[in-house]
Amino acid sequence: MTIDIATPAMLFPAISLLLLAYTNRFLTLATIIRNFSKEKWDQSTEAQIRNLRQRILFIKRMQIAGVVSFFLCVVSMLAIYLGYQIVGSWIFALSLVCLLYSLWMSVREILISVEALDVHLDGIKTK
Repeated sequence: MTIDIATPAMLFPAISLLLLAYTNRFLTLATIIRNFSKEKWDQSTEAQIRNLRQRILFIKRMQIAGVVSFFLCVVSMLAIYLGYQIVGSWIFALSLVCLLYSLWMSVREILISVEALDVHLDGIKTK
C-alpha cells in the first residue's frame, strides 16, 4: 500500500486537539493538587494522593506518546516527500501505534479519575 503526503497530514488537527485536551487535563489536575488542603487530613486523603500521583503518571505518558506520534507523523511526511515511500509508511505506522498508546493511557487515566471521585464520595459519606 502506498500513501501520499496528505495521509499523515490528516492526523495533524486530531493530534493537536488531543494534545490540547491532555494539557487541559494536566492543568486541571495541577490546580487540584495546588489547592489540596493539609488541614483536612484523613484516610481518604491518603487514597486521593495515591490516585493523584497515578493520574499524573498517566497524563505524562499520554502527553509524551502524543508528542512522539506528532513528531513521527512529521518525519513520515518528510520521508515521503523525499521519495522514501516505504520508510515513510513504516514511520507513519509507528506514529499510529504511539497515538494508539496515548489513547489507551487516556482511557486508563479516565478510569482512575472515576475512582478518585468514588474515594471523594466515600469520604463525604463517612463525615
